[in-house]
Amino acid sequence: MNAKDEASYLAFAAGWGAVRKMPEKSAYRSFDIISDRLWSRRKGGVIQLEKNLQRVEPDASYSQLRKMSRQSMRKYFRYWCDAFRMPDWDGERIVDTFDCVGEYRLEEGLAQNKGVIVALAHMGNWDHAGAWATLTHAPLTAVAEKLEPERLFEKFLAYRESLGMQIYPTGTPNVIDTLARELREDKRIVALVSDRDLTARGIEVTFFDVATRMPAGPANLALRTGAPLFPATLWYEGPTAFAHIHPQVVVPTNAPSGDDAKNQPGYDTAVSSMTQQIADAFQNGISDRPTDWHMMQKLWLPDLDPDRLAASDAAGIRDSD
Repeated sequence: MNAKDEASYLAFAAGWGAVRKMPEKSAYRSFDIISDRLWSRRKGGVIQLEKNLQRVEPDASYSQLRKMSRQSMRKYFRYWCDAFRMPDWDGERIVDTFDCVGEYRLEEGLAQNKGVIVALAHMGNWDHAGAWATLTHAPLTAVAEKLEPERLFEKFLAYRESLGMQIYPTGTPNVIDTLARELREDKRIVALVSDRDLTARGIEVTFFDVATRMPAGPANLALRTGAPLFPATLWYEGPTAFAHIHPQVVVPTNAPSGDDAKNQPGYDTAVSSMTQQIADAFQNGISDRPTDWHMMQKLWLPDLDPDRLAASDAAGIRDSD
């Protein structure tokens, strides 16, 4: 670890410890203040957040977008304050401060004894949702973006595992095979953040009437394993964190199945249809609660530099915009 990474880790770890020791109201108020300061500067991620919200609310005025982005930033920072403090929450608090619309769908899915796949958007508090699901329904596995420096990622890994979740970092070799095995053998819930994949591997979908790409992973896993696939959207409402389990994604008639599904006729058509269904569910959930969506990166294809997108497609890498 270089000196910069070491300093970042030490500062983050110190902040984590300090927030856990603060009185609860003071901690959340402090995060509101930090959020408002960053929002008021209107740089980087805040500008992109407002551009994304404009896609969601095309008739919103500038002042309305600013109000929405402020609320969204506050909710995003609330997630981080929760993350710092959740290691001290007991199981009762985790369950009592979470509610799930459509929970029966999750129960019916698990009753099929194949595990369940949940596709998530960048909304609400997925750590709280995962801890709740683990405590009330079944063990949960997720894939998380690897943070730098390494020690910082390891700290977050330990935090999520302390909540009962199994986490694999992005880039883990053969991770799809591992997830498929856990669905078959352990009947786990597999949760995947699924609202952005701008690589050549991403599946093109229509999202708020504009083209973007979303991951093939959830549909791929569902076809390989037969596990039911549900989109879910998350939000905050007062002191409670919520999830909405949307209707199960419909697998097209005559879609391929099994570990070699990807090599069978009809695979691309099935994955495209299933991923579009996920996008439609996300659109419904985000339309209802746009300020709970934390998308601060470019998302829609027309917003990307076409030359860079073409280059990333050719190289098979993510566009860095």
